[in-house]
Amino acid sequence: MVAAATDFFYRLPMRAGGQRPGSHPGTSQGNGQEFITHATLFSRPDPRRLDVRASLRDVRGDWLVRVMRQRVGVPVWLVADVSASMVFGARRSKLEVLSDLARAIGASAFRVGDAAGMVAFDTSEREDLYVPASLSRGVGHVMAAQLADPALAAQADAGERHRGDPVDGLRDTLQRLAGKQGLVFLASDFHWPLARLDETLDALSRAYVVPVIIWDPAETEPPVTNGLVSLRDAESAARSAIWLRPKLRSEWREAVETRRATLKAFFSNRGLRPFWVHGAFDADAMSEYFFEANA
Repeated sequence: MVAAATDFFYRLPMRAGGQRPGSHPGTSQGNGQEFITHATLFSRPDPRRLDVRASLRDVRGDWLVRVMRQRVGVPVWLVADVSASMVFGARRSKLEVLSDLARAIGASAFRVGDAAGMVAFDTSEREDLYVPASLSRGVGHVMAAQLADPALAAQADAGERHRGDPVDGLRDTLQRLAGKQGLVFLASDFHWPLARLDETLDALSRAYVVPVIIWDPAETEPPVTNGLVSLRDAESAARSAIWLRPKLRSEWREAVETRRATLKAFFSNRGLRPFWVHGAFDADAMSEYFFEANA
């Protein structure tokens, strides 16, 4: 059953360039409501902005107009990890959760007048999943349908694209967004080495990046009963068997917390704050994330 579109509040906590009016703080001068300074009517011949009181106080006797800064619209991009580990999930796969996020991004962007689009990667760029940024009401549903397609999950689960490093795929994919301003949701479980991720993210240095870390409860909490457990590495497809016991269960939880701390420290060093999704996407929590960012 297709989940209902649930949007969330977002605003960039920084200024962005652009000429298209929108809802984000901008650097452009225009028909906005944020006062910047006064200018002479000769230099800016716009009688609609004439400030009579300021003109009467001007020592040179010039007619002065108000110079305003306008709010702008920005492109909103979902950078989606569709590598093999994203197929995992006890009740719903992480790809399905990612699909919910895509639908919410599309609905939220349309509500405020921003263009939304999607790029995707596994061990290489997935050009077949590319959705160009548009102002369409249905762009969120298009992105969600791409990610929820059973064929995509079947392809990943079958091991057709296991060889390679997802960071390579991310690096190639980000070339589409390199040097551009906007809002970028980088969604993944980040179950791969972070050593090369830092330089890869340099391509997004002009954008506001929200790392969305999607984990499933079945991978963060070990089974409650002891016994032989068969495991398969979601990225490499390698299989192994372990005898689950209290000590190993404790080590499992410690490893999860260590990874959580590592990711948090990594993104913090870049001035980024990750948004955690644990089993299901919460639109209200995403709104709270942006409220705190803009506080």
